[in-house]
Amino acid sequence: MSNEQLVSKVWNYAHVLRDQGISYGDYIEQITYLLFLKMDQERVDLLGEASSVPPEWSWTKLAGQSGEELELQYRKTLENLAKASGLIGTIFRKSQNKLSDPAKLTRIVSLIDKEGPWIGIGVDVKGEIYEGLLEKNASEVRSGAGQYFTPRPVIEAIVEVVNPQIGETVTDPACGTGGFLLTAYDHMKGQSQDRDKLKTLRETTFHGVDIVDEVVRLAAMNLYLHGVGNDSSPVQQGDALAGDPGKRFDVVLTNPPFGKKSSYTVVGEDGQVSTERESYEREDFKFTTSNKQFNFLQHILTVMDTNGRAGVVLPDNVLFEAGRAGEGIRKRLLEGFNFHTLLRLPTGIWYSPGVKANVLFFDKKAASKSAQTKELWVYDYRTNVHKTLKTKRLVASDLSDFVKCYRERKETERFKRFPYEELIKRDKLNMDLFWLKDDSLEDIDSLPEPDVIAADIVENLEAALEQFRSVADELVTASK
Repeated sequence: MSNEQLVSKVWNYAHVLRDQGISYGDYIEQITYLLFLKMDQERVDLLGEASSVPPEWSWTKLAGQSGEELELQYRKTLENLAKASGLIGTIFRKSQNKLSDPAKLTRIVSLIDKEGPWIGIGVDVKGEIYEGLLEKNASEVRSGAGQYFTPRPVIEAIVEVVNPQIGETVTDPACGTGGFLLTAYDHMKGQSQDRDKLKTLRETTFHGVDIVDEVVRLAAMNLYLHGVGNDSSPVQQGDALAGDPGKRFDVVLTNPPFGKKSSYTVVGEDGQVSTERESYEREDFKFTTSNKQFNFLQHILTVMDTNGRAGVVLPDNVLFEAGRAGEGIRKRLLEGFNFHTLLRLPTGIWYSPGVKANVLFFDKKAASKSAQTKELWVYDYRTNVHKTLKTKRLVASDLSDFVKCYRERKETERFKRFPYEELIKRDKLNMDLFWLKDDSLEDIDSLPEPDVIAADIVENLEAALEQFRSVADELVTASK
């Protein structure tokens, strides 16, 4: 059976459960628990390895039962493994049985048991099967999982040009289901045949954080199925913005969540304190803002090691949002870091419609009195580019010209150089840079789909409102 057939078979049963009130997200979660237990048992039976699961909660205790006895055993298994440490504790953290109907649970256990041995499937194939399920889940609008899913061609292009090397550490402070970490691993594993280096690559190279328990579970399982990690999980649940982790990393690859406002605010060196529910006490943040993306950007600037490199997906508002924080953070990025490349992505590639996003590439250098950025190269892959998830999806070849331009540093129609001296003079340090003629302004046949236009209008209105709020906040602060 091919990967696609196996994904379809496992996923088709999700539709049956969905009609009976079980969400796709809950289904993937339960598959994660059961698949882990099944493969742990196969390690014992087929490879002679020691089990990482206590015998009373092993797969054999589930597969040998049915009906209400199975449901009771499964519920107790989840309750007990949720208290474990390491990788098991990460995968089963706060786990609950969402398949309370014994008949449904029996069918899923039978499905997983029949399709084995899973341990005999190559790690790449297992990973592809699991990622196939994650992508199907992300494409279901009702599940809301699309917010955690960055298009694979975008991830691959970022990893290719940032080019992480064996011996370097890689982090994603908003790791979602682990796409950046796994693509980096695929990129790095062919760089050496040395067993010790490859062991280090799998076990100590990668680090990820996400605030959502369910997503961390999916990321941990995704990495595990690809052979990344050991008894401890490379990803942890937590709020990356809550504090300086103390660790520094050679490479940062991430796509922070797109929301405009953070649930919390930040108390920065300027002494400003917000009145929202909770404040981050972070001395390393130079500017106070409730903009989530700016806070993530400041966090990334902190965790980068000297000579570290970053590729970060951020929405347009980061490039132009007015206010002291927006202008100040952009100036810090230009002067304290080498912000060398900006990739403008097309709309229509995200599961949330209308999103306008870019990839910022920058390096951290030793402190200097002069600005670290000498020139910013911008690749415009948005103007006159229209993508949709259904009929015109983004594919890897779409970004091959960007990868070529990134390496060659020669101006083309879509790739343009902006000297630091020109950027620093722009009003409010606005880096919303365009130069190509938009054909849709003159040719009605070049217009994108109506839903994209509508989402685009909403996005622009929200950006304008955000700027008005920033001005209003500054006026309130000034009047005190």
